[in-house]
Amino acid sequence: MKDQKVSVVLVSGGSSGIGAATARLLAESGITVYAGSRRGTVEKPAPRIIPIRLDVNDEASLKAAVGQILEEQGHLDAVVCNAGNGIFGPVEGATDEEARFQFETCLFGSLKTIQACLPTFRKQGFGRIVTITSVMAILQLPFQGFYSAAKAALLSLSESLQMELKGTGIECCSVLPGDVSTGFTAARKFTAAAQDPGSPYRERMDKNLKKIEQDELGGMQPEVIAKAVCKQLKKKHMAVRVIPRIDYGAVGVLVRILPERAKLWLLDLLYS
Repeated sequence: MKDQKVSVVLVSGGSSGIGAATARLLAESGITVYAGSRRGTVEKPAPRIIPIRLDVNDEASLKAAVGQILEEQGHLDAVVCNAGNGIFGPVEGATDEEARFQFETCLFGSLKTIQACLPTFRKQGFGRIVTITSVMAILQLPFQGFYSAAKAALLSLSESLQMELKGTGIECCSVLPGDVSTGFTAARKFTAAAQDPGSPYRERMDKNLKKIEQDELGGMQPEVIAKAVCKQLKKKHMAVRVIPRIDYGAVGVLVRILPERAKLWLLDLLYS
């Protein structure tokens, strides 16, 4: 196992939001960053940030991106799995297609990204895998069940993988953001059931959506999450799970203490 520092990083979903903020902060510290996105562009071009076309749902795209990085840099030290999406609506009436839409990018896209990087990390005897999950992985909200489920699955996957990779020089860290002000809010999709004016959930959904959009738009800046990611990548050993900002960290502790029924009652009271 090499005693190595991170100097080349691939960030998925790197064109905007948390991904773009992470790319900028890493680049400012002297790290070369490949900012991956389907468009292959970045919000603000900067030295050491290299835009690269990357579709996390396309294995050929992932293989090509990793190949390009290795050809140009000779190594790849870390990957930040940040690409994601969101869908809103009740569990009742949701189609398989709508549920799969949520899981395809948030879970399977991250899985494919990790799998594309692992052979390189293993060969090097060094690698860092950071997954951007969500506090909703441990703090489920009504009408966002598929998002919570996908992020919970990604969190579990990361922590299982951390154990599987023991002794290889490869480490995993999950970063769980709370409410962040990004384009995610405007890009959110809605199930057909969520758009049904006659839905029996109509009043509760409207209240819930208003609350979560208000929280997101007034949330922390993506740079807060970027700082947490950068801090972990620069450590000798990463933490397994990180919840940025002290208030959300406190919520994480509270979630572990409260009985599940009490937790769900409180969340339902706040959001629906």
